[in-house]
Amino acid sequence: MSESPNPQPSLPDTAPEASSYVPPKWRTEPRFPDGPAPDPAGSHHERRIRSFQPRRSRVTTGQGEALKRLWGTWGLDIDGHEVIDLKRLFDGLPVVLEIGFGMGEATAQMAAADPETGILAADVHTPGQGNLLALAERGGLSNVRVANGDAIILLREMLPPDSLAGLRVYFPDPWPKARHHKRRLIQPEFLDLAATRLAPGAVLHCATDWEPYAEQMLEVLTAHPDFENTQQDGGYAPRPDFRPLTRFEGQGLDKGHVVHDLLFRRAEHRAPGVLTDPTGLTNPTLPSTN
Repeated sequence: MSESPNPQPSLPDTAPEASSYVPPKWRTEPRFPDGPAPDPAGSHHERRIRSFQPRRSRVTTGQGEALKRLWGTWGLDIDGHEVIDLKRLFDGLPVVLEIGFGMGEATAQMAAADPETGILAADVHTPGQGNLLALAERGGLSNVRVANGDAIILLREMLPPDSLAGLRVYFPDPWPKARHHKRRLIQPEFLDLAATRLAPGAVLHCATDWEPYAEQMLEVLTAHPDFENTQQDGGYAPRPDFRPLTRFEGQGLDKGHVVHDLLFRRAEHRAPGVLTDPTGLTNPTLPSTN
C-alpha cells in the first residue's frame, strides 16, 4: 500500500509513550461493518501460543455481498461473552463443530449430504467465511452457521459441556519446523478441552497429509484417557465417505502425499478431575485456533 501524500500531524504532548501497544488495523477496523468483527474477543482474549496466523486476503465481490447479506442470520463472532444455545441456533439438530474450513467447499458438501446435522464452522479467514455463506445460500443449507474467531475460546467459554455430536479438524497447519511444534493444535491440552464439550460417544475426526503430524496425532490421541480409537487395530482409519475429497487434497495426492484420517470416539466416562465449567479451563499454554 502506498503512503499517503499528506504529511502526518505532529503528535500532541499527551500522546502515549512509544512503547504503548497499538493494535494493528486488521484488529480494529471492520472491513464489513455488519459482518465478522476483526478481533471479536478483543481484550477478553488472553495471551497464549496461537496455532494459526491471521492473514489478509482479497475478498471477492460475491464473498463480500454474502457477508453483508447473510452474516446477521448465519454468522456469529467468537467473543467469549456468553454460552451459545446450540439447540436454538440449529433448531434442535445435533451439532458438529468444524475447526478451520478453508474456503468452505467440503463443509457445504457435508452439510448438503447430511441435512439432519448442524455444522458450526469456525475460521478466521474472511474470504472463506464469505464463500461458505454464499455456498450455503446457493444450496439452501439452513444447517450451517459460520463462527468467526478463535475456536479455543468458542470451545472453552461459549459451548456447554457434552453439547457436540462431533468435532472435525481437517488439514490443520502442520507447523513443520521443530521449534514450531508447540503451535500444533492437536495436543493433550486441546484434547482435555475437547473431551469436555463432546457428548459421550461423539467422534473427533482429524485428517492431515503431513506424515509427522499424523504420527503425533495418533500418539497423543491413543494416550488420552478420554478417547478411544474406532479402529480395532489401533491405527489410522480409511477416509470415510462423508469427508469429501477436496481440490487441495487432490493436489497433494497428485504430488504423492499420503492422507491419514483419525477417528477417535469420546469415552462414555471421562477421566475424573476434568473441568466441565465453560469458563473453567484457563491453561495459558493452550494454543488458540480457528
